[in-house]
Amino acid sequence: MKKFRQKVAFFTALADFLLINVAFALAYWVRYELEWIKPVAEAHYVPYRFYFPFSLILSFLLMLTYVVQKLYDYEPKKSFSDEFTTIFTGTATGILLLVAIFFFYRPLFYSRLLLIYAFAFIVFLLSLIRVLRNIVLGMLRKRGIGVTRVLIVGAGDIGRKVLRNLLAQPHLGYHVVGFVDDNPEKGQGYIGRFKGLGGIEKIPQILQDEAVDEVIVTLPWMYHRKILSIVEQCERYNVKAKIVPDLFQISLSQIEVDDLSGLPLISIRPVAFRRWEKLVKRAMDLVIASVALIIFSPLMLIIALAIKLDSPGPVFFKQVRVGKGGKEFVMYKFRSMRGGAEEEQERLRELSEVDGPIFKIKNDPRCTRVGRIIRRLSLDELPQLYNVLKGEMSLVGPRPPLPSEVAQYKEWHKKRLAVSPGMTGLWQVSGRSLLSFDEMVLLDLYYIENWSPLLDIKILIRTIPKVLIGEGAY
Repeated sequence: MKKFRQKVAFFTALADFLLINVAFALAYWVRYELEWIKPVAEAHYVPYRFYFPFSLILSFLLMLTYVVQKLYDYEPKKSFSDEFTTIFTGTATGILLLVAIFFFYRPLFYSRLLLIYAFAFIVFLLSLIRVLRNIVLGMLRKRGIGVTRVLIVGAGDIGRKVLRNLLAQPHLGYHVVGFVDDNPEKGQGYIGRFKGLGGIEKIPQILQDEAVDEVIVTLPWMYHRKILSIVEQCERYNVKAKIVPDLFQISLSQIEVDDLSGLPLISIRPVAFRRWEKLVKRAMDLVIASVALIIFSPLMLIIALAIKLDSPGPVFFKQVRVGKGGKEFVMYKFRSMRGGAEEEQERLRELSEVDGPIFKIKNDPRCTRVGRIIRRLSLDELPQLYNVLKGEMSLVGPRPPLPSEVAQYKEWHKKRLAVSPGMTGLWQVSGRSLLSFDEMVLLDLYYIENWSPLLDIKILIRTIPKVLIGEGAY
């Protein structure tokens, strides 16, 4: 894995060097050939060969600046915005250094406009190459190339917290080979797609058999002797070990620090939205849901007519669901199945293609002709905009479960009821029905712990292409 990251860093740096020179040439072309902003007098025209040495000087200045700013210390967890900021500030620094060289060298030719163009082109091209690089690396990771193979030690609350963070952020480049626990029973079975590999006594064998790159220990600190033993085992096999300290077993977003005459006081807020967060989220729901109802009202009328003509029965399907805090409400959908479909569910229970308490069949025989189409495109859920306006649901959040499903929840599953359910959510844009129930819950809990208006907007934007191609929808 280390060699792979070094190769990525090397080829990124090589591409940057070439693109800086391409950007400088483009800047020259725009300034002296296209003359976009200000015409160039014939007496002031300068052939590119006179600028080329300065292009090379700028390339070396920028590469040095980028290295100092650690742009090429490649880590999958480094976000695009971090890299963009480094490119922007580094390029500005390099351009200023070149201006200083021009000032002392005092060449006969010098175009400030060309340097402005060069700055813009360099920032654009270097940012673009990173977008393309990240797309390619994402495709490689799906094939298991360039991923960090990680073993999770601990299958309790903290172990699941780590699993949901890794599941929600595939761009980090982690592949979980499985988990172990000091309690052999907890180390068996599955948590979503993640396989239990037994007790911690099997760690040495797992490190060899699974080619593990990294071990994340989530055991309580009271087991410090076991933790130190695990770290020593990792060192013997040249595997990096990381420990989740007790204090930070709770998400940093849940920690609030106050000051009492210089004495820090740490408090833990519950996993729920604060008052200002609720107000912002509700405002977003009201505005977007209202606009959506106006835009989609003609389409909803067409769907209603099609349902009425296609099969006997009501246009809308009403069903009791469980909302925030376990409170029940009536959820609305366009009817996509024939009459009496709910009574047939128990007979089809063994055909469910998703584990856990939820029931889903890819080619459900109860669907009508119109129902298959609107379910494929998630159009059957448009009436839930009314639930959003009523405050029973949100645009984004965990999907509302049936009371019968909640009755089968494990204790940690119930945490997803801490917020209002949503029309779409993180798991819907991360695989939808292709995920197991445990994985759905892990992603819901990650959403609750890491909510922000920007996260809601990202999920809503990512929902659009998922709905259009019908990925994982049934």
